[in-house]
Amino acid sequence: MKTKLSALFLCPNFNHLVSRIMSQDIHIKKGLDIKLVGAAAREIAPATPPKNYRIQLEDFHGLTPKMLKKTGETVQSGEPLFCDKDRPEVVVVAPVSGLVQEIHRGERRRILSVDILADSEQKQVKHAVLDLHAAQADQIKSLLLVSGCWPLIKQRPYDVIAGVQTTPKAIFIAGLDTAPLAAELDFILKDQVDEVQAAVTALSKLAPVVHISAPAQGSAVFSGLKDCQLHRVSGVHPAGLVGTLINRVDPVNKGEVVWTIQAADLAIIGKVITQGIYDSSRTVAFAGANFETNQYISLKQGASLFEALKKFGLKSGSRVINGNVLTGKKSHKEGYLGFYNTTVTAIPEGNDYEFFGWNKPVTEKVSITRALTFSWLFPKKNYNLTTNTNGEHRAFVVTGHYEQVFPLDIYPMQLLKACMIKDLDEMEALGLYEVAPEDFSLTEFVCISKQPHQQIIREGLDLLQKEIG
Repeated sequence: MKTKLSALFLCPNFNHLVSRIMSQDIHIKKGLDIKLVGAAAREIAPATPPKNYRIQLEDFHGLTPKMLKKTGETVQSGEPLFCDKDRPEVVVVAPVSGLVQEIHRGERRRILSVDILADSEQKQVKHAVLDLHAAQADQIKSLLLVSGCWPLIKQRPYDVIAGVQTTPKAIFIAGLDTAPLAAELDFILKDQVDEVQAAVTALSKLAPVVHISAPAQGSAVFSGLKDCQLHRVSGVHPAGLVGTLINRVDPVNKGEVVWTIQAADLAIIGKVITQGIYDSSRTVAFAGANFETNQYISLKQGASLFEALKKFGLKSGSRVINGNVLTGKKSHKEGYLGFYNTTVTAIPEGNDYEFFGWNKPVTEKVSITRALTFSWLFPKKNYNLTTNTNGEHRAFVVTGHYEQVFPLDIYPMQLLKACMIKDLDEMEALGLYEVAPEDFSLTEFVCISKQPHQQIIREGLDLLQKEIG
Protein backbone atom coordinates (compact mmCIF):
# COMPACT_ATOMS: atom_id res chain seq x y z
CA MET A 1 0.00 0.00 0.00
CA LYS A 2 2.83 2.38 0.89
CA THR A 3 4.46 1.75 -2.48
CA LYS A 4 1.24 2.55 -4.33
CA LEU A 5 0.81 5.80 -2.39
CA SER A 6 4.39 6.82 -3.14
CA ALA A 7 3.82 6.18 -6.84
CA LEU A 8 0.68 8.34 -6.71
CA PHE A 9 2.53 11.28 -5.14
CA LEU A 10 5.28 10.98 -7.74
CA CYS A 11 2.75 11.06 -10.59
CA PRO A 12 3.38 14.24 -12.66
CA ASN A 13 -0.37 14.90 -12.88
CA PHE A 14 -1.02 14.47 -9.15
CA ASN A 15 -1.42 18.19 -8.41
CA HIS A 16 -3.75 18.58 -11.38
CA LEU A 17 -5.87 15.63 -10.21
CA VAL A 18 -6.08 17.04 -6.68
CA SER A 19 -7.09 20.47 -8.00
CA ARG A 20 -9.87 18.94 -10.11
CA ILE A 21 -11.23 17.06 -7.08
CA MET A 22 -10.98 20.05 -4.72
CA SER A 23 -12.51 22.47 -7.22
CA GLN A 24 -15.98 20.88 -7.10
CA ASP A 25 -17.06 23.15 -4.21
CA ILE A 26 -16.15 26.83 -4.14
CA HIS A 27 -17.06 29.18 -1.30
CA ILE A 28 -16.30 32.89 -1.62
CA LYS A 29 -15.79 34.84 1.60
CA LYS A 30 -14.09 37.96 0.23
CA GLY A 31 -16.67 40.12 -1.47
CA LEU A 32 -19.80 42.13 -0.84
CA ASP A 33 -23.49 41.50 -1.47
CA ILE A 34 -25.12 44.83 -2.32
CA LYS A 35 -28.79 44.31 -1.57
CA LEU A 36 -30.97 46.83 -3.40
CA VAL A 37 -34.68 47.56 -3.46
CA GLY A 38 -36.54 46.49 -6.60
CA ALA A 39 -35.73 42.87 -7.42
CA ALA A 40 -37.76 41.58 -10.38
CA ALA A 41 -40.66 39.30 -9.47
CA ARG A 42 -40.53 35.87 -11.10
CA GLU A 43 -43.23 36.80 -13.61
CA ILE A 44 -43.00 37.39 -17.36
CA ALA A 45 -45.10 40.35 -18.42
CA PRO A 46 -46.90 40.07 -21.79
CA ALA A 47 -45.68 42.54 -24.38
CA THR A 48 -45.84 43.32 -28.07
CA PRO A 49 -42.41 43.03 -29.75
CA PRO A 50 -40.97 46.50 -30.49
CA LYS A 51 -40.56 47.70 -34.08
CA ASN A 52 -37.18 49.39 -33.66
CA TYR A 53 -33.83 47.68 -33.07
CA ARG A 54 -30.28 48.94 -32.83
CA ILE A 55 -27.02 46.98 -32.85
CA GLN A 56 -24.40 49.10 -31.08
CA LEU A 57 -20.74 48.64 -31.95
CA GLU A 58 -19.59 49.54 -28.45
CA ASP A 59 -20.85 46.10 -27.37
CA PHE A 60 -18.15 44.41 -29.48
CA HIS A 61 -14.90 45.65 -28.01
CA GLY A 62 -11.96 45.28 -30.37
CA LEU A 63 -14.08 44.51 -33.45
CA THR A 64 -13.50 46.71 -36.51
CA PRO A 65 -16.75 46.51 -38.53
CA LYS A 66 -17.11 46.13 -42.26
CA MET A 67 -20.71 46.65 -43.37
CA LEU A 68 -22.33 43.90 -45.42
CA LYS A 69 -25.64 45.76 -45.75
CA LYS A 70 -26.44 49.31 -46.87
CA THR A 71 -29.06 51.78 -45.73
CA GLY A 72 -32.39 50.95 -47.35
CA GLU A 73 -31.64 47.26 -47.89
CA THR A 74 -33.71 44.50 -46.34
CA VAL A 75 -32.31 41.87 -44.03
CA GLN A 76 -33.60 38.58 -42.64
CA SER A 77 -33.37 37.53 -39.03
CA GLY A 78 -30.01 35.79 -38.64
CA GLU A 79 -28.52 37.36 -41.80
CA PRO A 80 -25.08 39.02 -41.41
CA LEU A 81 -25.14 42.80 -40.92
CA PHE A 82 -21.40 43.35 -40.69
CA CYS A 83 -18.21 41.38 -40.17
CA ASP A 84 -14.89 41.95 -38.46
CA LYS A 85 -12.56 43.66 -40.94
CA ASP A 86 -9.59 41.68 -39.63
CA ARG A 87 -11.50 38.38 -39.41
CA PRO A 88 -14.21 38.36 -42.11
CA GLU A 89 -15.50 34.98 -40.93
CA VAL A 90 -16.68 36.59 -37.65
CA VAL A 91 -20.10 38.14 -38.38
CA VAL A 92 -22.79 39.91 -36.37
CA VAL A 93 -26.28 39.05 -37.59
CA ALA A 94 -29.60 40.88 -37.53
CA PRO A 95 -31.84 40.01 -34.55
CA VAL A 96 -34.98 40.54 -36.66
CA SER A 97 -35.95 40.77 -40.31
CA GLY A 98 -36.70 44.21 -41.65
CA LEU A 99 -35.29 47.34 -43.23
CA VAL A 100 -31.78 48.66 -42.48
CA GLN A 101 -33.06 52.11 -41.57
CA GLU A 102 -29.85 53.98 -40.72
CA ILE A 103 -26.12 53.43 -40.17
CA HIS A 104 -24.84 55.90 -37.60
CA ARG A 105 -21.24 57.03 -38.01
CA GLY A 106 -18.86 59.06 -35.88
CA GLU A 107 -15.45 60.62 -36.46
CA ARG A 108 -13.60 59.41 -39.56
CA ARG A 109 -16.83 57.66 -40.60
CA ARG A 110 -16.42 55.13 -37.82
CA ILE A 111 -19.56 52.99 -37.55
CA LEU A 112 -21.34 53.50 -34.22
CA SER A 113 -24.61 51.61 -34.62
CA VAL A 114 -27.05 50.07 -37.11
CA ASP A 115 -30.82 50.67 -36.91
CA ILE A 116 -33.37 48.12 -38.15
CA LEU A 117 -37.12 48.62 -38.59
CA ALA A 118 -38.70 45.22 -38.02
CA ASP A 119 -41.16 43.60 -40.42
CA SER A 120 -44.62 42.69 -39.20
CA GLU A 121 -44.02 39.17 -40.54
CA GLN A 122 -40.60 37.82 -39.65
CA LYS A 123 -38.35 35.93 -42.07
CA GLN A 124 -35.61 33.69 -40.72
CA VAL A 125 -32.33 32.39 -42.14
CA LYS A 126 -32.12 28.64 -41.61
CA HIS A 127 -28.98 26.54 -41.30
CA ALA A 128 -28.49 22.81 -41.66
CA VAL A 129 -29.00 21.01 -38.35
CA LEU A 130 -25.98 19.00 -37.23
CA ASP A 131 -25.99 15.49 -35.86
CA LEU A 132 -24.48 16.67 -32.61
CA HIS A 133 -23.02 13.36 -31.50
CA ALA A 134 -21.37 12.67 -34.88
CA ALA A 135 -20.31 16.25 -35.63
CA GLN A 136 -16.61 17.13 -35.54
CA ALA A 137 -15.12 20.22 -33.92
CA ASP A 138 -14.55 21.92 -37.30
CA GLN A 139 -18.19 21.47 -38.28
CA ILE A 140 -19.42 22.94 -35.00
CA LYS A 141 -17.04 25.89 -35.26
CA SER A 142 -18.15 26.57 -38.85
CA LEU A 143 -21.81 26.58 -37.80
CA LEU A 144 -21.13 28.96 -34.91
CA LEU A 145 -19.32 31.31 -37.27
CA VAL A 146 -21.82 31.36 -40.13
CA SER A 147 -24.84 31.60 -37.82
CA GLY A 148 -23.52 34.65 -35.94
CA CYS A 149 -22.99 32.88 -32.61
CA TRP A 150 -19.23 33.45 -32.53
CA PRO A 151 -19.44 36.96 -30.94
CA LEU A 152 -21.11 35.27 -27.95
CA ILE A 153 -17.78 33.58 -27.18
CA LYS A 154 -15.13 35.71 -25.50
CA GLN A 155 -11.58 34.86 -24.58
CA ARG A 156 -9.14 35.64 -21.83
CA PRO A 157 -6.63 37.18 -21.99
CA TYR A 158 -7.95 40.58 -23.15
CA ASP A 159 -11.71 39.91 -22.70
CA VAL A 160 -12.50 40.21 -26.42
CA ILE A 161 -14.32 38.06 -28.98
CA ALA A 162 -12.48 34.74 -29.16
CA GLY A 163 -9.89 34.15 -31.83
CA VAL A 164 -11.09 31.75 -34.51
CA GLN A 165 -7.74 29.97 -34.82
CA THR A 166 -7.15 29.61 -31.07
CA THR A 167 -7.72 26.42 -29.12
CA PRO A 168 -8.64 27.11 -25.50
CA LYS A 169 -7.38 25.02 -22.64
CA ALA A 170 -10.90 25.23 -21.15
CA ILE A 171 -14.29 26.92 -21.51
CA PHE A 172 -15.82 28.63 -18.47
CA ILE A 173 -19.51 29.44 -17.92
CA ALA A 174 -21.00 31.05 -14.81
CA GLY A 175 -24.33 29.41 -14.00
CA LEU A 176 -25.28 31.91 -11.30
CA ASP A 177 -25.28 35.70 -11.21
CA THR A 178 -24.67 37.33 -7.84
CA ALA A 179 -24.61 40.93 -9.09
CA PRO A 180 -27.16 43.32 -7.52
CA LEU A 181 -30.67 42.87 -8.99
CA ALA A 182 -29.36 40.55 -11.70
CA ALA A 183 -31.74 38.28 -13.61
CA GLU A 184 -32.15 34.82 -12.08
CA LEU A 185 -30.61 32.40 -14.55
CA ASP A 186 -32.67 29.44 -13.34
CA PHE A 187 -35.83 31.43 -14.08
CA ILE A 188 -34.94 32.86 -17.50
CA LEU A 189 -33.64 29.49 -18.76
CA LYS A 190 -36.20 27.20 -17.11
CA ASP A 191 -37.88 26.31 -20.42
CA GLN A 192 -34.67 25.94 -22.43
CA VAL A 193 -32.79 23.18 -20.62
CA ASP A 194 -32.54 21.05 -23.78
CA GLU A 195 -31.00 23.95 -25.73
CA VAL A 196 -28.54 24.62 -22.91
CA GLN A 197 -27.49 20.96 -22.86
CA ALA A 198 -27.05 20.92 -26.65
CA ALA A 199 -24.83 24.00 -26.46
CA VAL A 200 -22.70 22.50 -23.68
CA THR A 201 -22.28 19.23 -25.60
CA ALA A 202 -21.23 21.13 -28.73
CA LEU A 203 -18.79 23.32 -26.81
CA SER A 204 -17.26 20.26 -25.12
CA LYS A 205 -15.92 19.26 -28.54
CA LEU A 206 -14.08 22.57 -28.93
CA ALA A 207 -12.05 22.37 -25.71
CA PRO A 208 -10.66 19.68 -23.39
CA VAL A 209 -13.10 20.61 -20.61
CA VAL A 210 -16.11 22.86 -20.00
CA HIS A 211 -16.33 24.28 -16.46
CA ILE A 212 -19.73 25.46 -15.25
CA SER A 213 -20.56 27.01 -11.89
CA ALA A 214 -23.96 26.47 -10.27
CA PRO A 215 -25.56 27.49 -6.98
CA ALA A 216 -24.49 25.23 -4.11
CA GLN A 217 -28.14 24.69 -3.13
CA GLY A 218 -28.84 23.21 -6.56
CA SER A 219 -30.08 24.41 -9.93
CA ALA A 220 -32.94 23.12 -12.06
CA VAL A 221 -31.06 24.13 -15.21
CA PHE A 222 -27.38 23.46 -14.50
CA SER A 223 -27.13 20.74 -11.83
CA GLY A 224 -28.03 17.93 -14.25
CA LEU A 225 -25.90 18.99 -17.22
CA LYS A 226 -23.65 16.43 -18.89
CA ASP A 227 -20.39 16.78 -20.84
CA CYS A 228 -19.03 19.35 -18.38
CA GLN A 229 -17.41 19.70 -14.99
CA LEU A 230 -19.83 21.26 -12.52
CA HIS A 231 -18.67 23.43 -9.62
CA ARG A 232 -20.99 24.19 -6.72
CA VAL A 233 -20.49 27.81 -5.75
CA SER A 234 -21.65 29.73 -2.70
CA GLY A 235 -20.79 32.97 -0.95
CA VAL A 236 -20.96 36.67 -1.61
CA HIS A 237 -20.55 38.59 -4.86
CA PRO A 238 -18.37 38.18 -6.97
CA ALA A 239 -19.02 34.45 -6.50
CA GLY A 240 -21.10 34.56 -9.69
CA LEU A 241 -18.46 36.15 -11.94
CA VAL A 242 -16.76 33.87 -14.43
CA GLY A 243 -13.41 35.45 -13.49
CA THR A 244 -13.81 34.11 -9.95
CA LEU A 245 -14.48 30.63 -11.33
CA ILE A 246 -11.41 30.80 -13.57
CA ASN A 247 -9.17 31.92 -10.72
CA ARG A 248 -10.32 29.14 -8.40
CA VAL A 249 -10.30 26.32 -10.96
CA ASP A 250 -7.61 26.92 -13.59
CA PRO A 251 -5.99 30.39 -13.72
CA VAL A 252 -4.78 31.82 -17.03
CA ASN A 253 -1.01 32.07 -17.44
CA LYS A 254 0.99 33.75 -20.17
CA GLY A 255 0.57 31.91 -23.46
CA GLU A 256 -2.70 30.24 -22.41
CA VAL A 257 -6.22 30.99 -23.65
CA VAL A 258 -9.61 30.23 -22.14
CA TRP A 259 -13.05 30.99 -23.53
CA THR A 260 -15.99 32.37 -21.57
CA ILE A 261 -19.70 32.37 -22.46
CA GLN A 262 -22.64 33.89 -20.61
CA ALA A 263 -25.10 31.27 -19.42
CA ALA A 264 -28.06 33.06 -21.04
CA ASP A 265 -26.32 32.85 -24.43
CA LEU A 266 -26.21 29.06 -24.25
CA ALA A 267 -29.89 29.03 -25.25
CA ILE A 268 -29.09 30.97 -28.44
CA ILE A 269 -26.26 28.59 -29.33
CA GLY A 270 -28.45 25.60 -28.49
CA LYS A 271 -31.20 26.70 -30.87
CA VAL A 272 -28.69 27.04 -33.69
CA ILE A 273 -27.42 23.53 -32.96
CA THR A 274 -30.83 21.87 -32.60
CA GLN A 275 -33.08 23.95 -34.89
CA GLY A 276 -30.69 25.72 -37.27
CA ILE A 277 -32.00 29.21 -36.44
CA TYR A 278 -30.46 32.21 -34.68
CA ASP A 279 -33.10 33.32 -32.17
CA SER A 280 -31.80 36.11 -29.94
CA SER A 281 -34.91 36.22 -27.74
CA ARG A 282 -34.08 36.45 -24.07
CA THR A 283 -35.97 37.04 -20.83
CA VAL A 284 -34.85 40.38 -19.42
CA ALA A 285 -35.27 41.56 -15.83
CA PHE A 286 -36.45 45.14 -15.31
CA ALA A 287 -35.28 45.84 -11.79
CA GLY A 288 -34.58 48.74 -9.47
CA ALA A 289 -36.37 51.09 -7.12
CA ASN A 290 -37.32 53.56 -9.85
CA PHE A 291 -39.67 51.19 -11.66
CA GLU A 292 -43.23 51.10 -10.37
CA THR A 293 -43.37 47.42 -11.35
CA ASN A 294 -40.42 45.01 -11.38
CA GLN A 295 -40.91 42.05 -13.71
CA TYR A 296 -39.36 40.13 -16.59
CA ILE A 297 -40.14 40.61 -20.26
CA SER A 298 -39.07 38.81 -23.45
CA LEU A 299 -36.93 40.93 -25.78
CA LYS A 300 -34.43 40.34 -28.58
CA GLN A 301 -30.90 41.71 -28.78
CA GLY A 302 -30.92 45.40 -29.64
CA ALA A 303 -34.63 45.87 -28.95
CA SER A 304 -35.94 49.37 -28.21
CA LEU A 305 -36.53 49.84 -24.48
CA PHE A 306 -39.00 52.71 -24.81
CA GLU A 307 -42.23 50.69 -24.58
CA ALA A 308 -40.91 48.42 -21.82
CA LEU A 309 -39.78 51.37 -19.70
CA LYS A 310 -43.20 52.93 -20.16
CA LYS A 311 -44.92 49.64 -19.33
CA PHE A 312 -43.06 49.19 -16.04
CA GLY A 313 -43.57 52.82 -14.99
CA LEU A 314 -40.18 54.51 -15.09
CA LYS A 315 -40.19 57.27 -12.49
CA SER A 316 -38.84 60.78 -13.06
CA GLY A 317 -35.29 61.50 -11.93
CA SER A 318 -34.11 58.00 -12.87
CA ARG A 319 -30.80 56.65 -14.09
CA VAL A 320 -31.52 53.88 -16.58
CA ILE A 321 -28.69 51.35 -16.70
CA ASN A 322 -28.28 48.86 -19.55
CA GLY A 323 -27.09 45.95 -17.43
CA ASN A 324 -26.55 45.73 -13.68
CA VAL A 325 -25.60 48.65 -11.44
CA LEU A 326 -21.93 47.62 -11.17
CA THR A 327 -20.98 46.92 -14.79
CA GLY A 328 -23.85 48.30 -16.91
CA LYS A 329 -23.82 51.41 -19.11
CA LYS A 330 -25.90 54.53 -18.71
CA SER A 331 -28.90 54.54 -21.03
CA HIS A 332 -32.03 56.64 -21.55
CA LYS A 333 -35.72 56.27 -22.36
CA GLU A 334 -34.97 55.87 -26.07
CA GLY A 335 -32.20 53.34 -25.42
CA TYR A 336 -31.79 49.82 -26.82
CA LEU A 337 -31.06 46.51 -25.11
CA GLY A 338 -27.35 45.67 -25.09
CA PHE A 339 -26.16 42.66 -27.10
CA TYR A 340 -25.11 40.69 -23.99
CA ASN A 341 -27.54 42.09 -21.40
CA THR A 342 -30.29 40.29 -19.48
CA THR A 343 -30.97 43.10 -16.99
CA VAL A 344 -32.17 46.70 -17.25
CA THR A 345 -31.94 48.66 -14.01
CA ALA A 346 -33.41 51.99 -12.90
CA ILE A 347 -32.23 53.73 -9.73
CA PRO A 348 -32.53 57.33 -8.50
CA GLU A 349 -30.22 59.84 -10.17
CA GLY A 350 -27.92 61.17 -7.47
CA ASN A 351 -27.69 64.84 -8.33
CA ASP A 352 -28.16 66.23 -4.85
CA TYR A 353 -25.50 67.54 -2.46
CA GLU A 354 -25.51 66.19 1.10
CA PHE A 355 -24.33 68.83 3.55
CA PHE A 356 -21.68 67.45 5.91
CA GLY A 357 -22.39 63.98 4.53
CA TRP A 358 -18.89 62.86 5.47
CA ASN A 359 -19.25 63.89 9.11
CA LYS A 360 -22.50 62.40 10.35
CA PRO A 361 -23.89 58.92 11.00
CA VAL A 362 -25.05 57.10 7.86
CA THR A 363 -27.88 54.57 7.96
CA GLU A 364 -29.13 54.41 4.35
CA LYS A 365 -25.88 53.65 2.52
CA VAL A 366 -23.78 50.51 2.06
CA SER A 367 -20.22 50.65 3.35
CA ILE A 368 -17.57 48.13 4.32
CA THR A 369 -16.15 50.52 6.95
CA ARG A 370 -17.59 50.98 10.44
CA ALA A 371 -16.78 54.67 10.73
CA LEU A 372 -20.17 56.35 11.27
CA THR A 373 -21.82 53.75 9.02
CA PHE A 374 -24.17 51.03 10.21
CA SER A 375 -24.92 48.85 7.19
CA TRP A 376 -22.83 46.09 8.76
CA LEU A 377 -25.46 45.81 11.50
CA PHE A 378 -28.20 45.01 8.97
CA PRO A 379 -26.78 42.44 6.51
CA LYS A 380 -30.23 41.54 5.12
CA LYS A 381 -31.54 45.07 4.63
CA ASN A 382 -32.36 46.25 1.10
CA TYR A 383 -31.15 49.76 0.27
CA ASN A 384 -32.40 52.40 -2.14
CA LEU A 385 -29.04 53.73 -3.34
CA THR A 386 -28.57 56.60 -5.78
CA THR A 387 -25.82 57.23 -8.33
CA ASN A 388 -24.01 59.68 -6.03
CA THR A 389 -20.31 58.86 -5.71
CA ASN A 390 -20.26 60.36 -2.19
CA GLY A 391 -16.91 62.00 -2.78
CA GLU A 392 -14.64 63.38 -5.44
CA HIS A 393 -11.86 61.92 -7.53
CA ARG A 394 -8.50 61.87 -5.72
CA ALA A 395 -5.20 59.97 -5.61
CA PHE A 396 -5.13 56.35 -4.44
CA VAL A 397 -5.34 55.93 -0.67
CA VAL A 398 -4.03 52.69 0.84
CA THR A 399 -6.87 51.37 3.01
CA GLY A 400 -6.93 47.60 2.43
CA HIS A 401 -10.58 47.85 1.33
CA TYR A 402 -9.91 46.40 -2.13
CA GLU A 403 -8.53 43.18 -0.70
CA GLN A 404 -11.66 42.74 1.44
CA VAL A 405 -13.91 42.45 -1.62
CA PHE A 406 -11.47 40.92 -4.14
CA PRO A 407 -11.26 37.10 -3.88
CA LEU A 408 -8.86 36.55 -6.79
CA ASP A 409 -5.27 35.58 -6.01
CA ILE A 410 -4.07 38.93 -7.36
CA TYR A 411 -2.93 42.20 -5.80
CA PRO A 412 -5.63 44.62 -7.01
CA MET A 413 -4.08 48.00 -6.17
CA GLN A 414 -0.66 47.05 -7.52
CA LEU A 415 -2.23 45.82 -10.77
CA LEU A 416 -4.27 49.02 -11.14
CA LYS A 417 -1.18 51.16 -10.65
CA ALA A 418 0.81 49.07 -13.14
CA CYS A 419 -1.93 49.67 -15.73
CA MET A 420 -1.94 53.41 -15.02
CA ILE A 421 1.81 53.79 -15.53
CA LYS A 422 1.73 51.37 -18.50
CA ASP A 423 4.36 49.02 -17.08
CA LEU A 424 3.91 45.97 -19.31
CA ASP A 425 6.23 43.71 -17.32
CA GLU A 426 4.41 44.46 -14.08
CA MET A 427 1.01 44.06 -15.74
CA GLU A 428 2.00 40.58 -16.91
CA ALA A 429 3.56 39.58 -13.61
CA LEU A 430 0.59 40.79 -11.56
CA GLY A 431 -1.98 38.75 -13.50
CA LEU A 432 -3.61 41.05 -16.05
CA TYR A 433 -3.95 38.13 -18.49
CA GLU A 434 -6.52 36.56 -16.18
CA VAL A 435 -8.90 39.42 -15.44
CA ALA A 436 -11.63 41.44 -17.16
CA PRO A 437 -12.96 44.88 -16.19
CA GLU A 438 -15.97 43.36 -14.42
CA ASP A 439 -13.67 41.66 -11.91
CA PHE A 440 -12.84 45.12 -10.55
CA SER A 441 -16.42 46.38 -10.26
CA LEU A 442 -16.57 45.83 -6.51
CA THR A 443 -13.19 47.42 -5.83
CA GLU A 444 -14.45 50.42 -7.80
CA PHE A 445 -17.60 50.51 -5.66
CA VAL A 446 -15.71 50.59 -2.35
CA CYS A 447 -12.91 52.88 -3.59
CA ILE A 448 -12.76 55.99 -1.40
CA SER A 449 -10.53 57.60 -4.06
CA LYS A 450 -13.33 57.30 -6.67
CA GLN A 451 -10.95 55.88 -9.28
CA PRO A 452 -12.49 54.31 -12.43
CA HIS A 453 -11.10 50.81 -11.89
CA GLN A 454 -12.92 49.11 -14.76
CA GLN A 455 -11.77 51.75 -17.24
CA ILE A 456 -8.19 51.45 -16.00
CA ILE A 457 -8.22 47.66 -16.46
CA ARG A 458 -9.83 47.97 -19.92
CA GLU A 459 -7.14 50.39 -21.07
CA GLY A 460 -4.46 48.14 -19.61
CA LEU A 461 -5.81 45.11 -21.47
CA ASP A 462 -5.96 47.06 -24.74
CA LEU A 463 -2.36 48.21 -24.31
CA LEU A 464 -1.15 44.70 -23.50
CA GLN A 465 -2.91 43.26 -26.54
CA LYS A 466 -1.52 45.98 -28.79
CA GLU A 467 2.07 45.64 -27.58
CA ILE A 468 2.30 41.90 -27.00
CA GLY A 469 -0.68 40.41 -28.89
